[in-house]
Amino acid sequence: MEAAGTGTRTAARRQERRMRAPTTLEKQRDQRPAGRLTRRRIEEDQEEAVFREVVSFTADPLPVRYYDKDTTRPISFYLSSLEELLAWTPDAEDGFNVASGPPECRQPPLSSQRPRTLMCHDMMGGYLDDKFIQGSATQTPYSFYHWQYIDIFVYFSHHVVTIPPVGWTNAAHRHGVCVLGTFITEWKDGERLCEAFLAGDERSYRAVADQLVLIAQFFRFDGWLINIENSLSLAAVGNVPHFLRYLTSQLHQQVPGGLVLWYDSVVSSGQLKWQDELNEQNRVFFDSCDGFFTNYNWREEHLERMLGQAGERLADVYVGVDVFARGNVVGGRFDTDKSLELIRKHGFSAALFAPGWVYECLEKGDFFRNQDKFWSLLERYLPTHSICSLPFVTSFCLGMGTRRVCYGQEEAVGPWYHPSAQEIQPLFGEHRLEGDGQGWVKTHCCLEDAWNGGSSLLIRGLIPPKVGNVAVRLFSLQVPVPPKIFLSLVYKLEGTSAVGVALELTTGDAGSCHVGGISVLSAETSTRRSPRPLRVPPTKLAKWVGRCGQQLSGGWVQRCYEVNLRGCLLQDLFVSFSRPPGSQKEENFICRLGELQVVDANSLLTPLPQVQALTVSHVRWQPAASEWEGGPARLRLSCTLHWAYLLPRVRCFRIHCCRGSEGGSPSSGPSEPGRPRLLGLAFVNRYRIVGLAVAAAEPGQDGRVEFLVEPVPKEGFPVPRAEWGRVAMLYSMPRT
Repeated sequence: MEAAGTGTRTAARRQERRMRAPTTLEKQRDQRPAGRLTRRRIEEDQEEAVFREVVSFTADPLPVRYYDKDTTRPISFYLSSLEELLAWTPDAEDGFNVASGPPECRQPPLSSQRPRTLMCHDMMGGYLDDKFIQGSATQTPYSFYHWQYIDIFVYFSHHVVTIPPVGWTNAAHRHGVCVLGTFITEWKDGERLCEAFLAGDERSYRAVADQLVLIAQFFRFDGWLINIENSLSLAAVGNVPHFLRYLTSQLHQQVPGGLVLWYDSVVSSGQLKWQDELNEQNRVFFDSCDGFFTNYNWREEHLERMLGQAGERLADVYVGVDVFARGNVVGGRFDTDKSLELIRKHGFSAALFAPGWVYECLEKGDFFRNQDKFWSLLERYLPTHSICSLPFVTSFCLGMGTRRVCYGQEEAVGPWYHPSAQEIQPLFGEHRLEGDGQGWVKTHCCLEDAWNGGSSLLIRGLIPPKVGNVAVRLFSLQVPVPPKIFLSLVYKLEGTSAVGVALELTTGDAGSCHVGGISVLSAETSTRRSPRPLRVPPTKLAKWVGRCGQQLSGGWVQRCYEVNLRGCLLQDLFVSFSRPPGSQKEENFICRLGELQVVDANSLLTPLPQVQALTVSHVRWQPAASEWEGGPARLRLSCTLHWAYLLPRVRCFRIHCCRGSEGGSPSSGPSEPGRPRLLGLAFVNRYRIVGLAVAAAEPGQDGRVEFLVEPVPKEGFPVPRAEWGRVAMLYSMPRT
């Protein structure tokens, strides 16, 4: 592999995927480093743990595979050889790179026979700024946000074992998209590697397959693209189908819903000979795994020939499209729709290779406009999927920004990029009224303002005369409605526009669903509803809805709704814009959406657990000479926090620090902490603090710094500080 619509919705059985890793793996993920931590004196009280540390500038080195050698920031990694693959075992340091959970439940499930869309991300060798697990200060990163069109995401590089950076896995899973890593062999080195594990007996290829399954299971991604791009001996190629069948069967057992795909390269004779189609020379590999990814230099006659080869498995053939348009290809670049038109005409799935072309080859300043243009041209050929679970909460954050905002309050200024922080993205594009087409609504992502995170959703539109309102569908859902749900919308109108803004939803009769599945409902069974505003919230929900109907900081407004529907299916979420009372003229409007929440009422009444067992390890001190809050910042502290919490209950953790006064006395307790300072976000039960400026302690006195771990529940409401985790570090200079 070189570097580089519209479908019918079918009734499908609902398939909810849950990762069931062996107990040993779960214990391994939660393992906390020993060593330096156990040699410290630890004090406990009811509110926080206190660790004592004597400053030393000679720190134990951290393994370079897991940490950036210059900063000690945790990084995603790959494996470069067969020896590294076979030697890998789960380690405590791997815990940073574990995804938050499996893909969200979706409809139709990936196992349906609807043609699918695969995105193969190959960008400049891979592991760029996306390798920094806790984010980076990148100014103009590549960001992908058209997830509703994608079914499978492949992270591609030319390393032997490409483990997807966890930020991509978290973002994809949040949208119900499965994620594959890549196992690739190339050139003469690839021939030798394949001979070593394929030309012998089954123990050799099974050992490789077992390791690939273990890696996918441990890091919580969903499978592998197998790409053998070198010639094979007869003995080696004869074992490839056995290897694929064993890998596929083991992956299905350990990773429910997992996939193994084969790339069109080697043929059954062992020659490296790209076919650009599924045929008798490579059919044996297709029959041994979950799918086949064709090479890119095909014509329509190739597609016609494949109809007979694929049989009932048309959707398991992923026809490759090189977006860079290298070689003798159909379409590519802004003509990629020509490729998709032919692929969908014959009922195949599509594999879009390197759609990051819009970022790599075009002006960075026009990236968002170009990316929206690229995907809008393909929209008619890209069927979307629906999320099937509650709570459904999004702030529309892209996982990047020029500043950080929390509930309308600016927390930090400066560029940031953190793919794990990307929240569920809507359907983007332009929507016009039927008929004369004068009314329209356009949606864009926007970094200029945010309610929570780094961006918001910008909606521009026009309500023509004699039309009461226009609406735009943002999300497609397939959720059985619980007895009561609460909805919330945070928005801001720009300029002097006085249009009305409201949430609308469509529901269907859940009685039309057969046992164990959800049927596609006809238009006649859908009902568009405008929920009634929630005016007097239940006592236990008062904090959550205390802002409802109020003018909030930054000009934001929050509207809350209550819905009581029984036996219904929640299908779509719209935002509707209505003309002001008495207005007859054309109404232009610009609106920003900051947050949307759909929550099962019962979940809001369930108490959250408290962050527990907060500890500190891997401490590293460095002298520093920069200024800090008017005084000399003589030390920089790096350390790792660990804690215990059930990850399925949270969206993320916000990590804060409160620094004590310089040279505080041990007996005086903590200084007035003031407002905690946000350090970053964590999506697992650990966080690496890097280069935090603290004041050096005076002789005979302790310095103090306190760390707080704030859980952010999936429902999206703030958690009282009493339920945060707290740990303090008292540090002193060594005696001379």
